[in-house]
Amino acid sequence: MLTYPDKIIIKNKNKINKTISLPGSKSLTNRALLIAALAEGRTNLQAALIAEDSQVMIEALRELGIKIEIEHDNFKVYGLGGKIPNPKASLDLKLSGTSIRFLTAMLTIASGEYSLSGTKRMHERPIEDLIKSLRMLDVDISSQHDNGCPPVIIKANGLKGGKTTIDGASSSQYLSALLMIAPYAKDRLEISLSGELQSKPFIDMTIKIMADFAVNVQRDAYNKFIIEPQTYKARAYAIETDAMAAGYFWAAAAITGGRIKTNNIGNNSKQGDRRFADLLAEMGCTVNWTDNSCEVIAPKDGILKGGSFDLNDMSDQAQTLAVVALFANTKVRIENIWNLRIKETDRLRALYTELSKFGVKVVEEKDAIEIYPLKDLDVKNIAIDTYDDHRMAMAFALAGLKLENITINDPSCVQKTFPKFFEVLAEL
Repeated sequence: MLTYPDKIIIKNKNKINKTISLPGSKSLTNRALLIAALAEGRTNLQAALIAEDSQVMIEALRELGIKIEIEHDNFKVYGLGGKIPNPKASLDLKLSGTSIRFLTAMLTIASGEYSLSGTKRMHERPIEDLIKSLRMLDVDISSQHDNGCPPVIIKANGLKGGKTTIDGASSSQYLSALLMIAPYAKDRLEISLSGELQSKPFIDMTIKIMADFAVNVQRDAYNKFIIEPQTYKARAYAIETDAMAAGYFWAAAAITGGRIKTNNIGNNSKQGDRRFADLLAEMGCTVNWTDNSCEVIAPKDGILKGGSFDLNDMSDQAQTLAVVALFANTKVRIENIWNLRIKETDRLRALYTELSKFGVKVVEEKDAIEIYPLKDLDVKNIAIDTYDDHRMAMAFALAGLKLENITINDPSCVQKTFPKFFEVLAEL
């Protein structure tokens, strides 16, 4: 990991005109790691993400007895056909939500006793919906402190199969976790949805990567999913650019009146966050998609339009849009994002606090936020607190491309998903 100072001051105010390559998708990398660990034989993951979240997943899989070799951004995973060698492990998953949710489900197919824990904040983030769903399948699983949060304790004896229900209202990752381990149940597994599913494109992504590794999912839209016993097939698999990371740079072009082209993410991407480029088009940008790239060009007249935007399907882009909103010509309303309150921090509260430092009107609601335009572009010397949240740091750094002396406190938090973010930003 890189060594960061206590703070970084963003001073660049140039118009951006650049073609860039960015790290692999975190969501795809951690899904591919788990699936490769369950496959039979060696899988080569190419252009994978090298960051804290993927490292946490790798170390956990190694602790469970899965061999993984790393050569730069190429990972070789030696899957054991659904077998998990170590019958006992205590896994520290830090603040990696995908890791704790995916591995909680994965360990139910094992035989042994396991505990999954993380940071103080992780122990405040709910996982009860997944626990309840697994209990319906006769899994011996509990929250150590009976509060519906980690640490999670599992006494595993294989997964029988059968029928279960999952509430999708908190996180789509619970459903993704169940889907990915379902092929290794002894019998057919049928999953029904209750509640309004969050971030639906992530389920499409999960089913697509399962299919890429030769496992079929029968589905009734987002209501019911049926998975027969199957085996993932090892293969070479290329990870595409992280659409979430690309979003920061698409936004940078919009804010500075410039142009950005990102490689290795095209119009066939299953990543839901790719829609952020199209949202910028609604605000006045020109967006050009190809099979392997996305180019975002700021409005010719320099005017970014405000409006109301539902970000339920890509709520992690809310912070980026909130910073872009400072430079729009009218109010921006971001709605249907209540689950931001159970992320690395309460992101809605954090956004309200930090945006208010710019002197703009901000309205925080239970599941929405409204940001009024910045009237004084001479505002300067603002210090942004990041709450140990990588997305707060990266989103608010964009303000420094337009305003003078924006300080990002605790910039090292970007190592969770994008360790070289500030290096790439500086190269612009």
